[in-house]
Amino acid sequence: MKILANDGISDEGKRVLQKAGYTVITDKVPQEQIIQFIQKEQVDMLLVRSATNIRKEVIDACPSLKLLGRGGVGMDNIDVSYAKEKGLMVINTPSSSSQSVAELVMAQLYSVSRFLNDSYKNIDKEDFSVLKKRYAKGIELRGKTIGIIGFGRIGQSLASYCLASGMKVLAVDHNEKICKIPIDIDGVSPLFTEIQTHKDLNEILPKCDFLSIHVPKQSDGKAVITNKEFSLMKKGVRIVNSARGGVIDEQDLINAIDDGTVSFAALDVFENEPNPKKELLNHPQIACTPHIGAATLEAQDRIGLELADIIIQHFGKVKVMS
Repeated sequence: MKILANDGISDEGKRVLQKAGYTVITDKVPQEQIIQFIQKEQVDMLLVRSATNIRKEVIDACPSLKLLGRGGVGMDNIDVSYAKEKGLMVINTPSSSSQSVAELVMAQLYSVSRFLNDSYKNIDKEDFSVLKKRYAKGIELRGKTIGIIGFGRIGQSLASYCLASGMKVLAVDHNEKICKIPIDIDGVSPLFTEIQTHKDLNEILPKCDFLSIHVPKQSDGKAVITNKEFSLMKKGVRIVNSARGGVIDEQDLINAIDDGTVSFAALDVFENEPNPKKELLNHPQIACTPHIGAATLEAQDRIGLELADIIIQHFGKVKVMS
C-alpha cells in the first residue's frame, strides 16, 4: 500500500510505517498535479498538513484512495463529509500539537506585551536611547485576564501555562463544562484547578486584557471576531490568533488597532495564506509568524507517530511481496 505524505511526515513516523510494510512517498507534489500523481502511482492514502487541499474533485478523480489524513487539528482543507460519504476513512491528530501551539501563544503573549516584534525590526535602524524610551511601557502577564475562545485540547493546554504565569483565565466554549486544568511544576506533585467555561463570548469580552482564539470559522464561513465583537472589548486589549485565518476579520482588526481598541495583535494564521496582506505584515502593532504553531520537532514526531499508529491499527501490517 502506498502513502503519499505530501506535506511531509517525521522520520520516526515514516520509519514505523515502512517497518509495517507501507511505501511512504514524501515527494512534494504541486496542488495542480496531485490528481495525476495519485492516479499514476495508485496511491492508497494521502496525508497532508495545511499546505495541500483535498477537495471533492480530488476525491472523485482518485478512486484508489482509501484514507485521508491531516497531520494536525483543523481539517478545513479537506472536504471531510464528502470523503466519508464516498467511503474514505478521514483521520487527524488532535492531541499531538497542543503543547507546541500553546507554547507559541505564550511566546506571542510576551511579544505583544513587551514590543518584541517591533523592537527586533528597529534596533539597528534608530538611536538606541530613542528606542529604549519608545519601548519602555511594556506590561506584565501576571495579574492580567486572558479570554481563551475555544476550550479544547489546545485551549486547556494554554490555560495551564497562563495559570502558572499568574493570569486569570476566562474560557469560552460551545458547551458549558467544568475542566480540570493541571499546573505542572518540575519536582512538585501535580496541581489542579477547575475552570467553568462560558457559552456567551460577549459576556467575557469587556473583562479581558488578552484574547487567544482556538476555534474555526463559523459554519457559514464568517469570522468569529468582527467589528461587533471589537466594540465590546476592553480598550487596549491584546489579541492572538493561532487557530485559522479568517477567524478574525483582518480589515476589522486593522481598524480596531488604528482606533485604539486593540493595542497589539499576534497572528500565526492568515486569510490569504501563503500570501498575507502586506498591511498586516508591515504593521508595527502586529507580530506575524508563518503558521508555525505545531512546527516543533517534538510535535512533528508525535504527529507522525500518531498517524502511523492509526493507519497500522486500522489496516494492519502489509504483507511484503517477494
